[in-house]
Amino acid sequence: MPGIPGVNHLRAVRALEKAGFRVARQGKHIVLTDDRRIVTVPRNNPVNAFTMGRIVRDAGLTEDEFRKLL
Repeated sequence: MPGIPGVNHLRAVRALEKAGFRVARQGKHIVLTDDRRIVTVPRNNPVNAFTMGRIVRDAGLTEDEFRKLL
């Protein structure tokens, strides 16, 4: 079972921005970068819990760090 339940995509983007990411481009997905990593957040509400867990790992954050940013 995933540790991060489904999250609204806008909340996820705001949390990643607090972690130092910025929006690089938008379309059907929102692409964010911190100049070292690139993460892609789909525009689904809510974002699937498994997908959200993978996005958090790709961003180099732990689940607890991400929850604090929400």
